[in-house]
Amino acid sequence: MSLDLSGDGHYGRLRLAVSHSGTAWKAAMDVSQETCGARTRSMPSFFFLLTLWVLKASADCPKPQGLENIVLTYEALLMNDFPEGTIVILECANGYLLESGSGVITCTDDNWTHPDLQCKKKDCGPPRPQPHMSFNISAGTLFGDIIRVTCDKGYQISGSSYKQCYSTGWSGRSKCEIITCEKPPEVTNGRRSWDAHDDPKYGEEILYSCDVGHTLVGPDRIMCNEDGEYNSPPPLCSEVGKDILRPQSNSTSPSLEPTAPPSFQEKPTVDVKNNTNTDYTAVILSVIGVALVACIVVLFIHKYHLRRKGTVPMNGAAPISRRESGNHEG
Repeated sequence: MSLDLSGDGHYGRLRLAVSHSGTAWKAAMDVSQETCGARTRSMPSFFFLLTLWVLKASADCPKPQGLENIVLTYEALLMNDFPEGTIVILECANGYLLESGSGVITCTDDNWTHPDLQCKKKDCGPPRPQPHMSFNISAGTLFGDIIRVTCDKGYQISGSSYKQCYSTGWSGRSKCEIITCEKPPEVTNGRRSWDAHDDPKYGEEILYSCDVGHTLVGPDRIMCNEDGEYNSPPPLCSEVGKDILRPQSNSTSPSLEPTAPPSFQEKPTVDVKNNTNTDYTAVILSVIGVALVACIVVLFIHKYHLRRKGTVPMNGAAPISRRESGNHEG
């Protein structure tokens, strides 16, 4: 700093140079007083001015610092010197709202007064409702919080599946779009009810019918599911009187049966009669066999009893009594 004082008569010329580096002060002074061509030096004046300058410089406050939720205003950021009595205004940081206080601080005795500003986080609140969309806000709705976006059954998210609370509100644009299936397949010798250019949407059904002389094999309708697939394959149209074998699937569709009318199903009836006749023949043969065995057993028992009585003829000869047998031996 350089200070020049000049004047006539006894008020001479004063020059003061002071530099500041850290906490050390250096001063140089050139005070001269010219009276009638004579030049003299005045040391008391030098020390007086130096004391005033040092006192003024030591009264400056340091640059104020902000906090997590409190920052300096744009005007305060542009300031470099903060002498005694300087007023600085603080404000809430981005994402925080003023709760109470003015934010004014003052440089007093080399220190800043304590700020009375109270700031709180912005609360975005629940997001605005959207069709077929829901939000999981268990993580909170304050500044910086992140929530998850989900869609109803049969709908899928288009855009971000998350939203974050910013100072301007919820970020991320998303919407729930209905799921669609590919166009339904056509069937030979039959027709389908879907003839629109758009793809079928979730829950829509397509009906099938067969031409004259053909009968439907399988379900008469299919529906677009939530996974973008149909709930079953399309049916087939079979010519009347012909059977169609279709591979089994894990679906819950009803089993397929022959398409021929009852008048054409005569072979199973004939087979049943033949099977019945065969069963009757086997029963009759079994009865005859049992009767023959019974007759043989009865005849054998009868001969056994006759032999024990001694009346059974041997080789057709008459039986011999015991007396005659004794006479012959004598």
